[in-house]
Amino acid sequence: MKQKGIIVTYVLVFCAVFLVLLGGLFSFILFQLKKNAQKIAWHESLEIAEAGLNYYRWCLNNRVEDICENEKEYLDLDGSQIGILSLEVSSELSCGETAKVNVQSTGWTNDFPDIKRKVASFYARPSVAQYVYLLNDSVWAGADREIRGLFHSNGGIRMDGENYSSVTSAMGTWLCGDSFGCYYPNCPNDCVQDQEEELCRCPGVFTTTGNPDTDLFEWPVSYFDFEKITIDLAQVKEIALPLPFEKYWPPVSDIDVNGKGYHFKLDRNDIQVWVITELSPTESYSYEDDWHDDYFIIDSEYLYKTISIDPECSLIFVEDNLWIDGKLSGKLTIISANLIDPTEKTSIILPSDIEYNLSDGSDALMLTAEKDVLISPIAPNSMELKGVFIAQTGHFGINHYPSNIKDKLELHGAIISYGRVGTKWSSGSHIVSGFRQRETYADPNLIYHCSSFVPVIGPEFEMLEWEEIE
Repeated sequence: MKQKGIIVTYVLVFCAVFLVLLGGLFSFILFQLKKNAQKIAWHESLEIAEAGLNYYRWCLNNRVEDICENEKEYLDLDGSQIGILSLEVSSELSCGETAKVNVQSTGWTNDFPDIKRKVASFYARPSVAQYVYLLNDSVWAGADREIRGLFHSNGGIRMDGENYSSVTSAMGTWLCGDSFGCYYPNCPNDCVQDQEEELCRCPGVFTTTGNPDTDLFEWPVSYFDFEKITIDLAQVKEIALPLPFEKYWPPVSDIDVNGKGYHFKLDRNDIQVWVITELSPTESYSYEDDWHDDYFIIDSEYLYKTISIDPECSLIFVEDNLWIDGKLSGKLTIISANLIDPTEKTSIILPSDIEYNLSDGSDALMLTAEKDVLISPIAPNSMELKGVFIAQTGHFGINHYPSNIKDKLELHGAIISYGRVGTKWSSGSHIVSGFRQRETYADPNLIYHCSSFVPVIGPEFEMLEWEEIE
C-alpha cells in the first residue's frame, strides 16, 4: 500500500509538471501566434497606408478630390473590411489651380488598431522642364556644346557636342543641308546622297565628332505634340486681368504714345517696370527673316513703376514686346502676347543675365513669348540664364550680327522652341557670330516645382518622394 501511495504521488507530481509544461507550451504557442498576427498586421498596415496614397492619386486624376473621404474602410478581395485608412491632405495652389498636393496616409487593421503605419508623398504633374531642349524643328548642336539633360526634337538632330542624357528624334531619316553643315555630294559619314533633292539624307540623330555618347541616341521615337503644351494665352489673360498686383500690362502705347515696349528689371521680390521710348537698329540675319534690322538695343527708357511679386499668384501677362533681366526671388511666370491685333506677335528680348537668388528650388522663372525669345546683340560676353524659356510659335536664340562674337552662354533650365534654335553662327569651321562655348544644364527643381502655368507633359498627377514617417 505504501508503494502504491508513492506511485500515485509520483504520477500526480509528473502530471502537475506535465500540465505546467503543457500550459507553458500553449502560452508560448499563443504568444507566437499573437506575435505573428501582429507582424502580419504591421505589414498589412503599411499596405493599407499605401492604398491611401493610391486612392488619393485616383481622386486627383479624376478631379473628385473634394468628395473623397479622409477616412475610408479598407476591404479585402472578398469585400470584407479588414482595416481603416486615414488621410491628411494639404494643397499648394497657384492662381487658384492645384500645383502640388502633399498627402500623409495612416493605415491600421481592425484586429490591431494600435499598430499604425504612416507614409507620405506629394503629387505633381511633370512639366516640360524635364527636357533641357524640346524642339519642333531640326537642329545642329555644335562641337563646343555641353548638354546635361534630355534633348528631343521632332526634326533631325546633328549632335556634335557632349551629351550626358538621351538625345531623341521623331525622324527616321531627314534631309540635312548646308545650314546644318551637310554639303552635297560630300555627305557626312552615316548619311547618303539624296540625288533627287540634292541633299544629304541622314539618320534621325547622327554625329560627325567623337564628343557625344552615341549609346544615348535614339530614333525614331514618338512625335511630341506641341499643341498639347501650347498655353491658352487668352485664358491666362482672363486670369490676369481682374487680379491685383499689376498682373496685366496693356500695350505700352496705352501708357506712353512713344512707348516701344516694356523692360522688366528683376530685383528679387520686386520688379522695376521701365517704359522703353527709343530703340536703335542692328543689322542682323535669321533663317525666318533673312537680312533685316533688329530693334533690340534700348537707347532711352524711364522707370514707370515698381511692383512686388504676388506669392499667391505669381503671374504677369504683358500685351507687348518685353525686355527682361536681373535676379529673381520666388516663383514667377511672365507671358508676352498680343491678343488685340492678330497680325502682330510679340517677342521677349534678353539683354543681360537672369539669375536666381537661391538655387534650391525656391526660385523659378518661366518666360513664354507668343513668337521668339531672343538674346540681345549687347548681351554680356559671358552670359548666364536661368529659367524655362518658351518660344511658342517662333524660336529661341541669338540672331546673326556680323562680327559680334561672345565667349560663353550658360543656361540652367529648359528651352522649348517651335522653330530652330541657334546661338552660334559659323562660316565653314570659323565662328562669325554668337557664343563660342555653350553649356546647358537641366534644373531638376523645375520639373515638379516650377512656377504657374508651366506646360505639363501629361494631365495626370504622379506620386513622388515616398517615405514612411515614424
